[in-house]
Amino acid sequence: MKKFVIIVAGGSGTRMGTEVPKQFLELAGKPVLMHTIRIFHEFDPASEIIIVLPPDQQQFWKALCLKHSFDRAHQVVSGGQSRFHSVKNGLAKIDESGIVFIHDGVRPLVSAETLKRCLETAREKGNAIPVLPVHESLRKSEGETTVSVDRSLYFSVQTPQTFRTEQILEAFKQDFDPAFTDDASVAEKAGFSIQLVEGNRENIKITTPTDLVIAEAFLKMAAIDSAHF
Repeated sequence: MKKFVIIVAGGSGTRMGTEVPKQFLELAGKPVLMHTIRIFHEFDPASEIIIVLPPDQQQFWKALCLKHSFDRAHQVVSGGQSRFHSVKNGLAKIDESGIVFIHDGVRPLVSAETLKRCLETAREKGNAIPVLPVHESLRKSEGETTVSVDRSLYFSVQTPQTFRTEQILEAFKQDFDPAFTDDASVAEKAGFSIQLVEGNRENIKITTPTDLVIAEAFLKMAAIDSAHF
């Protein structure tokens, strides 16, 4: 079954406190986005990888690819005014049946095991969303006070959110709704039941300087572990 990967990379450097968009910041000597692409390419080199970037960042990305001799096959499409519109632009490049992974460009540490769980469940049930249980205590705001809630009822959502192509293409025929927070919420509003699979703890979204430090530590740990084999 054909695999497609849409990597949405439209972030800025605001929360990082830099002028360089966070997907282009260096992690272990290479831009974050290159690490993300590499993971999917290694999972299946035959996958069709689609990178969604703002038009004003595309030349900079080309320059980075030249600088780092980055030759992993991918195509670049322009992002839209929201994540919904950016994903829709990526989906427009898909013209055959298969499985599509929709992933955040600044999640460079998704594991092969998570990708395999997403793929197998999406093949069988139509979609798969990687999640983790919430370990911290949670409180809910109610007017001027807060109340404790049962954390076992909640999950932290990751990407890649994975779908059979016919399901997600149908879902994105809807008009944009501000209530859409991710691709699963789009599919859910279209009437599809969302399937959950186990994510991996290292699959963090890099949005702050602290996240970059943590990601660097995870990469070093992975290098040490692989050296033992």
